[in-house]
Amino acid sequence: MADPAHPARSPDSDPHDEVVPTGLEDRENPYSVTAASRIYFLPNLMTAGNLFCGFASVIRCIQANYEMKQAAVITGSAIDLYKQAIWLIFGAAAFDMLDGRLARMGGRESLFGAEFDSLADVVSFGIAPALLVFFLILSPTQGYPVFREIGWVFAFIYLLCAAVRLARFNVITNPLLARAKAETNKDFVGLPVPAAAITVASLVLFLLSLAEQDRSLHRWALVLPVLMAIIAVLMVSTVRYPSGKQVDMQTTTRLTRFVTVLICVAAVFVFKEVGLFVVALGYIGFGLVRHLRRSVSAPKPADTGGRN
Repeated sequence: MADPAHPARSPDSDPHDEVVPTGLEDRENPYSVTAASRIYFLPNLMTAGNLFCGFASVIRCIQANYEMKQAAVITGSAIDLYKQAIWLIFGAAAFDMLDGRLARMGGRESLFGAEFDSLADVVSFGIAPALLVFFLILSPTQGYPVFREIGWVFAFIYLLCAAVRLARFNVITNPLLARAKAETNKDFVGLPVPAAAITVASLVLFLLSLAEQDRSLHRWALVLPVLMAIIAVLMVSTVRYPSGKQVDMQTTTRLTRFVTVLICVAAVFVFKEVGLFVVALGYIGFGLVRHLRRSVSAPKPADTGGRN
């Protein structure tokens, strides 16, 4: 009687041929062309929302710049258009968070979704913030004509680093990539592109709130190129930042921490212009401080002093 776990071979079969257990031959290879390019509706719908917000933000930036050129000074209507562009960047960040959550919750992650998400991120968190800062550097800095000549350089460096950061993320998170057992996906390597865009957008929102009082960004606009350069470097650095992927419906926390988070959320809601920027800077600072502490506490190679 034949063993069901080991199907009998025919007399003419090669004994070295591999025998596939019953049922496995019908399973789909998750890394085949068909599976990798499959479009899952809800996660990719969120990614499309991300791309729409990014595109709409770019349009608002162009419209605001046109308004400023017509009036030769930043106007109330231009400020409103820039604010709409900023909130659209925040909306893109919300969609970007949702598409990953939905994909992981439903077990519907695909290589297509990862590439589509990165392309949308280049628009929403690369081009849109770059144009936002580029236009604001050009118009309110009449007393500093040098920024008219080099403003595009800062914007392009930011965009370049954002694209490089996204490409590196796709490579190191590819499921087919061999990785060491010690590696973890709890942290992002380098400042995440959405966090970088939120930091830039929140600073511009804060500056626009100041501009509503005196209609001038002459002094404050000088901060933008410096901040963009720092953020660009952090995006392509090896500084690790918490990802928050481990937080889900089953995550528990202490009462004091829960109350602290609620207070912070309420403060950000009340003091939007300042609160969002403080939170963004706090996230950047947390990663830098933790990186420095780990560098200092890391064991150094023993000095042999020339001994054998």
